[in-house]
Amino acid sequence: MSTRTRPAGPTTGERSVEVRLEDLRRTYGSVHALDGLSLTLAPGELVALLGPSGCGKTTALRILAGLDEPTSGRVVVGGRDLTSVPANKRDMGMVFQAYSLFPHLTSRANVEFGLKLRGVAAAARRTRALEMLELVGLSVHADRYASQLSGGQQQRVALARALAFEPSVLLLDEPLSALDAKVRAQLRDEIRRVQVEVGTTTLFVTHDQDEALAMADRVGVMNAGRLEQLDAPEVLYASPTSAFVADFVGLMNRVPAAVSDGRVTVLGQTLPALDGSVPAGRGLALIRPEQLVLVRGSGSARVVAVSFQGPVSRATVRTADGTELLAQLSGSAAHGLALDTAVDVRVDAAGLLVAAA
Repeated sequence: MSTRTRPAGPTTGERSVEVRLEDLRRTYGSVHALDGLSLTLAPGELVALLGPSGCGKTTALRILAGLDEPTSGRVVVGGRDLTSVPANKRDMGMVFQAYSLFPHLTSRANVEFGLKLRGVAAAARRTRALEMLELVGLSVHADRYASQLSGGQQQRVALARALAFEPSVLLLDEPLSALDAKVRAQLRDEIRRVQVEVGTTTLFVTHDQDEALAMADRVGVMNAGRLEQLDAPEVLYASPTSAFVADFVGLMNRVPAAVSDGRVTVLGQTLPALDGSVPAGRGLALIRPEQLVLVRGSGSARVVAVSFQGPVSRATVRTADGTELLAQLSGSAAHGLALDTAVDVRVDAAGLLVAAA
């Protein structure tokens, strides 16, 4: 679990359950969609599965939901083996990329729908639906039809509907990818707030690294059906254990380097080589833009581009051997950094991962 502060929600410790995916394998002919995936979600935890298209993250979510069957392996929720239990018996709420609301029903009626299927009395349905709409900030739109709501509002209704019957597990399948950037950023914070308040164990699937890092207690990066790394967001970003993770999460410079005796020599400096680096010889040091420091002077590197991006700026420099590097700087550090300025390039890092060249 992350060390982030998590307020105790009203159901945390009461309805929150542990979820275990045990050595899941799923093959489609010769294609291995999942190749031995094992993952445990602690009660009340939000875990994001992150990766490119075809990496297996959606297959894992569908198997947990009961919408697909594993070739082998087990799904265990709250200590109960659900591998062969049908989807409608799994007590899971889902929010999809497509909102899947009924356009001819009001927000309240959409939220009530699942409760009605479960035989909840009309008065109790109405009370619960209004509570859920209040939770997602849409109580004032309870009587508006889904077709009258914006995309972000519709997704809030979908979240309220998924939580209305108090599911043991919440599943989020790319729920924000259809929204514009500003609404997406607002809604990811809203979903996280609601998830923390309710305390439901949650699996979130996305290809967007910003969403995963901002929302999750832990992030799992998947590649070719396997879990490459599972860690708290800050650990995943600062200490990737493979070149794939390092390249997929955040921007990365790949700089020629040499490794010897657990040390890496790059850009005239010698630093510790992180676990997972090539053991010896030539390789490519993986350096984040914010780990590069540019010092004006008589250095052999030259500034070839500067991009202002609000509170930070990015500068591209070219070294004497023709290597181009991207550096991220504060606004004050970038002030007056003109094209063709001569700079020294330094690396500010406790250690570096070195991949094979």
